[in-house]
Amino acid sequence: MAEVRSYHGQPVLKEPTWTWEIPCYFFTGGLGGAAAGLSWLCELRGNDELARRGWLVSLSAIGVSPAFLISDLGRPSRFYNMLRMFKVTSPMSVGSWILSFNGATAAAAAAQEWLDVPIPFGRAAKPVAAALGLPLSTYTAALIANTAIPVWHEARRELPFVFAAGAAMSAGAAMVAASPVSCAAPARRLAVAGAVAELGIERFMESRLGSLGEPYHQGAPRTFSWVSRVATAAGAGLVGLAGARSRPAAVAGGLLMCAGALATRWSIYKAGFASAADPAYVVGPQRDRIAAGERPGAARTVARAPGDDRRGSPATSTV
Repeated sequence: MAEVRSYHGQPVLKEPTWTWEIPCYFFTGGLGGAAAGLSWLCELRGNDELARRGWLVSLSAIGVSPAFLISDLGRPSRFYNMLRMFKVTSPMSVGSWILSFNGATAAAAAAQEWLDVPIPFGRAAKPVAAALGLPLSTYTAALIANTAIPVWHEARRELPFVFAAGAAMSAGAAMVAASPVSCAAPARRLAVAGAVAELGIERFMESRLGSLGEPYHQGAPRTFSWVSRVATAAGAGLVGLAGARSRPAAVAGGLLMCAGALATRWSIYKAGFASAADPAYVVGPQRDRIAAGERPGAARTVARAPGDDRRGSPATSTV
């Protein structure tokens, strides 16, 4: 992208204030939500062993998610305060409620499977946890796309699919690593399918962004993106080719795919910082749209109505 100057050379947008816990939260929330959905489906199809382990994976991932979020917020009270109201237009408000309900239902479902005592509402909690799994896996994409960060906002159509595919891959991979190979076939299929989908959608997203996608090819985002693709491809190969026969290959492949999903979240997270820091990604697209007549702006000439014989320089829009 050509150099674009801003006022005194300062960034137009502030970089996000989020810390390292947020991409980890994106990863664990997606993994836990997708694992709940897969566990419920496996239970419906009679694969009780894989479902039993899947509920534990889901609870473990969802259980650490609030810790990451609260650590970034600084004080537990800030998380509790988000639950004082429900605002459907706020992805953070909706996400906080989904995380809370999904955590409670996943805990009841896991306890129903792993404890020898009856759990009230344990069986009924399973379909609820599964139903909440999909929005938990994708609401964080809506959260970052709802900001002014160019590389996130302009990718608002693709990001939910990237996050959903990564959640499916990581959930399947974690359940593959945690389960005997004899019962892990559904998890293997989900992990490999999620890996293929994530790699393809992410590549399409970067291509559609054009010059706005440059942060993915520079600095830390480029490094994390490279790690993600290598780890995802290697893990999918191990799980798909040897995971059905070799327990060590299944574990290694599952861990590699989880590492790939986490690296993708870090790549997207770091690209947002780079996009906010460079005025070219904010000012450049706006000037291009004004020049193309796609939206009004101070530099765009506005045609006068017939009969308007006012003198002076051409009228310009002040919007």
